[in-house]
Amino acid sequence: MKYRRLGQWGVQVSTISFGSWLTVRKQGAELAARLHRTAYENGVNFFDTANVYGNGEAEAVVGASLAAFRRDTYVLATKVFFPYGDNPFPGVNDRGLSRKHIFEQCHRSLSELRTDYIDLYQCHRYDQNAPLHETCRAMNDLINQGKVLYWGVSEWTSDQIREAVSICDEHNWHRPASNQPVYNMLERGVEKNILETCASLGLGVVVFSPLAQGILTGKYKPGQQPASGTRAADEKQGQWMRPRMTDENLRKAADLAKVAEGMGCTASQLALAWCLRREELSSCIVGASRPEQLLENIGAADIEFHEAVLDRINMILGA
Repeated sequence: MKYRRLGQWGVQVSTISFGSWLTVRKQGAELAARLHRTAYENGVNFFDTANVYGNGEAEAVVGASLAAFRRDTYVLATKVFFPYGDNPFPGVNDRGLSRKHIFEQCHRSLSELRTDYIDLYQCHRYDQNAPLHETCRAMNDLINQGKVLYWGVSEWTSDQIREAVSICDEHNWHRPASNQPVYNMLERGVEKNILETCASLGLGVVVFSPLAQGILTGKYKPGQQPASGTRAADEKQGQWMRPRMTDENLRKAADLAKVAEGMGCTASQLALAWCLRREELSSCIVGASRPEQLLENIGAADIEFHEAVLDRINMILGA
């Protein structure tokens, strides 16, 4: 495993990190513990979740799985923004980035995760209804209280990130330390200005969906229906994939799988290593439903590209 600093900050995270969006929460406690142990014992020190994943269940699963390890040996990240849960009277304040919602959800997450502090507490989206000044101050207060060590954002625009940093600098508050956008071979929008903004302001970049939710694994073929049991075939889990599963994207994925075969690696490893070629990135978040799948993804950390291979990939992607 290789490690990179989270932007300009001193904390180091594994270049492959383990997430729990669509996988861990469905596996049950025993398999979830195996997956986290597999990740941990193979050098993964960065674990990402969110209070909303699994309607609140994922944090509890992650917390139970990580309880076996010394707290100082891993970096734990979670998020706040979306409403969730089965509360019949959620109220208008059970969402967003108001001081009230941030503080209440932070304490709930601490309980679910079985920890005294969160290493990286992330604003899951930008809140148009809460003053940014209020959000920045709430995060700063949580850090000063020792409940959070760093705070970050997810899917924020360059202007939103710049404004947050400006507010924090003006008041001598703790700046956001990271941004978590979607980034993969098929979705490269952050290359235009997000990565440059994060680099210039010292934010680490932790990307999610580096495999395009499985499209870049090569298991989905153009002109064919997804195989039974795959994520794309699942009515609920596949809903985020379907807009991306165009014939053009599936053809690109098939061509990229041939490149990977020529390199002696898997299509998944190629896609992850391609993301990590960017020095701005701190880590790629992966999910897994089997230890073998997780070990395959972890192997991407050591893959390097020759210029000729990158040229061929760019031709396939139309870059």
